[in-house]
Amino acid sequence: MFFKIKQLFVTVVLFNFSTASWWYLGLQNYPPKEFNPLLSHKENCYRYTFLKSRQQQLCDLGEKIMSVVSGGTKMAIEECQHQFGAQRWNCTTYSNNTSVFGNVLSYKSREKSYVNAITSAGVAYAITKACSRGELNECSCDNRIKKKQAKKNWQWGGCSEDIHFGEKFSRDFVDSIEDVDTVQGLMNIHNNEAGRRIIRSSMQKVCKCHGMSGSCSVRICWMRLSSFRDIGDTLMVRYEGASHVRLGEKKRKKIKKLRPIRMDRKTPNKTELVYLDPSPDYCERNESMSIMGTNDRVCQGLDGCRHLCCHRGFQIRLRDVEEKCKCKFIWCCNVVCEVCKYKKEEYICN
Repeated sequence: MFFKIKQLFVTVVLFNFSTASWWYLGLQNYPPKEFNPLLSHKENCYRYTFLKSRQQQLCDLGEKIMSVVSGGTKMAIEECQHQFGAQRWNCTTYSNNTSVFGNVLSYKSREKSYVNAITSAGVAYAITKACSRGELNECSCDNRIKKKQAKKNWQWGGCSEDIHFGEKFSRDFVDSIEDVDTVQGLMNIHNNEAGRRIIRSSMQKVCKCHGMSGSCSVRICWMRLSSFRDIGDTLMVRYEGASHVRLGEKKRKKIKKLRPIRMDRKTPNKTELVYLDPSPDYCERNESMSIMGTNDRVCQGLDGCRHLCCHRGFQIRLRDVEEKCKCKFIWCCNVVCEVCKYKKEEYICN
C-alpha cells in the first residue's frame, strides 16, 4: 500500500481581513483581491484594512512600489519556509483575522524575531533591487559611493545598489506600525533593524577589468547585494543564537531598553535577534494557537527524525516515483528521455 505525503507547507485561507497584517501582501500578487477596479489606486490604498495609516500613505506613492513591496514580502515568506523546512515550526502561513502566520506569533518568541527580521529585510532588499534596475522613480543607483576615495588600481563606477534607500523605505513602512512605548514594539523594531543591517553588512564589492588587451590596468568597482538566500542563512544563525531579553530602564534618563534576562550576558548588538517569550510546544497540534504539530511530517535521517518527531518515533513508507532518465541528445535539436519508475522510502513522523 502506498501513501500520499502531506504537503510540507500549508496555507489556510480564511476571508476576514479586519485585523490582518501587512504580511498579507506576500500571499498573493499585487494588487490584492480586495482591489476595486472602479476606484483609483489611491482610494484602494485607504480601503486596505491590512495596512495601517502610514502604510496606506506610502501605498499612495504608486502601484509599482507596492508591487515591489508585495514581491519582497513573498520572497521573505518563502525564505522563512525554506529555512524552517526541517524545524518543528515550519513557517506555515494563514490568511486570517489575526496574523498571516497565525496565532503562534502571539508568543514573542525567537520564531517571531526571525519573521520580523526576514520580512523587514525582504522589503529593503526588493526595493533596493528595483531601484538599481530603474523600476522606481523615487530612487536609482547609489551615487554617493563614487565620492569615496578608492585605491590606485581601481575606481568606483557602475551602478552600486542603494541599500540606504531600501533601508529607509523599509524602516518607514515596516516600523510605522510599532509602538515604541511597549516592550513588544521595542523587540519588533530591534529585529526589523537587524534584518536590514544584515543586508548592508553582507554587500559585496564587484569589479570589472579595463585596459588594453585585457591588461586590467584599471578596475571599475561597485557594490551589490548578496543573494537573499545568504541573508536568510545569516539570519538563521542569528535565530539560533537569539538573546532572551526583558525590559530595562536607565534610571537617570528613564529610557526604555531591552536587557538580557541573565546578568552575565552582554547586551545584544543591532545585528542580533532578541525575543521575550520562550517558544511554545510545536510538537502537538493546537488549532487555537495555529500550531500544526509534527504528525505526518517528512523527516530526514535518524537524528533529524528524532528531533522533528519529538521522540515519538517514525514510520517508513514507500511511494511510487516517476522521473525522466536515460536522456539522449538527438541531432538536431531534441532531447529524448525514458520514464523510470521506482519506489522511494520516506520517513514519516508518528
